Amino acid sequence: MKAKLSVNKNNIIDKIDRRIYGSFIEHLGRAVYEGIYEPTNENSDDMGFRRDVIELTRELNVPVVRYPGGNFVSGYNWEDGIGPKSERPRKLDLAWLSVETNEVGIDEFQEWAKRAGTDVMMAVNLGTRGPDEARSLIEYCNSTTDTYYANLRRKHGFDKPFGIKLWCLGNEMDGDWQICHKTAEEYGRTATETAKVLKWVDPSIELVACGSSDAGMPTFGSWERTVLDHTYDYVDYLSLHCYFGNREGDTANFLARVEQMDKFIKTTADICDEVKAKKNSQKTVNLSFDEWNVWYRTKDEEKTAERWQTAPHLLEEKYNFEDALLVGGMLMSLQNNCDRVKIGCIAQLVNVIAPIMTEKNGDAWKQTIFYPYMYASLYGNGETLKASLEGGSYKSKEGWDVPYLYSSVVNNEERGEVIVFALNRSLFDDMELDVSLNGFEGYALSKHIELYSDDLNTQNDKDNENISPIEREIESGEKITLKKHSWNMLVYKK
Repeated sequence: MKAKLSVNKNNIIDKIDRRIYGSFIEHLGRAVYEGIYEPTNENSDDMGFRRDVIELTRELNVPVVRYPGGNFVSGYNWEDGIGPKSERPRKLDLAWLSVETNEVGIDEFQEWAKRAGTDVMMAVNLGTRGPDEARSLIEYCNSTTDTYYANLRRKHGFDKPFGIKLWCLGNEMDGDWQICHKTAEEYGRTATETAKVLKWVDPSIELVACGSSDAGMPTFGSWERTVLDHTYDYVDYLSLHCYFGNREGDTANFLARVEQMDKFIKTTADICDEVKAKKNSQKTVNLSFDEWNVWYRTKDEEKTAERWQTAPHLLEEKYNFEDALLVGGMLMSLQNNCDRVKIGCIAQLVNVIAPIMTEKNGDAWKQTIFYPYMYASLYGNGETLKASLEGGSYKSKEGWDVPYLYSSVVNNEERGEVIVFALNRSLFDDMELDVSLNGFEGYALSKHIELYSDDLNTQNDKDNENISPIEREIESGEKITLKKHSWNMLVYKK
């Protein structure tokens, strides 16, 4: 099989916002407790944070982490997670039918973020709570004033404000699984008033309003229009959430889901622009794809698990090689849509549908999806170029034409590199790839990183890293072969 990829240096989609490589930590299962925080582990630091998880987070070069939820946030009282730990209450978490000890709250998490080299994307509770609690929280986190909540932060040992600049106005508020879920009108009004008070306290922040929980919601589209009709003047981003699975065992159709993600992004951006035109606004609301991943094997586990456990094993998806292929493609979709998607959060970071797994009182290890995420974050920085692709295609179950080659191309002018991320979706044939870089005289292929397994079901575990990248030798004449069902990164250097 043959394919051709062509780009022109001047055909730029946009500059990538590094925040598209963000992640997510929710008080869910073992994401926090035994994930980032385990005081009894011999590898933990002075605050009980696992050093190995911090190191792996740094290896991924994660720019921002959304916290503390997720469904959890819609029943969360942020005051439970501040001050002396001995005085913090143990409470029922109705989102995941667990017990929350509150050993970790914003006091600890903002410190973990600093140690992990990342920023916090803070979510506020617009389920059981509203604007009043949100204005108190942002005063606690960001204010320098001589006032109650800023002084309470100082009393707890934090003289300098946390300086959190990115805030989510609730989570998935259209879902009936959400605590105190709302109609679009109800949420739009609450989100607007919350946005106003948050920006009155700190005008420098950016705000994300909730879009539909996913594109399959019956209200998708009408929800976005109503919510933006209320919030457009006050928010900066609208959220998108998307999870894919392969319950049918149809890998070809599974890998075609990247096309569905592209369509979801473009449709949502069009709705934002429709409201912009309706309001005759000069402002553009961009997108925050702040939950995305492969997730299907462990869905609804909380409904059958023993209730009211602390840090139960929930949603611990064990990823295989085909999952890594789709995750690699989804990252390319974020890059190719960087003109509208400015924030992205792979859900989640540790243990819960995550690239990093931990053993209690043991080691941390990398799932198969770790590597395409890592390489995208490390190398996918600069301007995305619009690529022209030629080659074969196949039909998805929905009847879409799905090119065997899916790709993104990033020009990193600062490093003198052009990065080609390429996914061969053919399950049977290797692909001979011809790459044409117009306007990049003097650039040559210097590196070919390949992620491949003959067995699509191969997994990593705590003892065996069966899926890891290799660096292929550059053949004479820069001939490029992409193996069947493989993820690849090609680096062209000046």
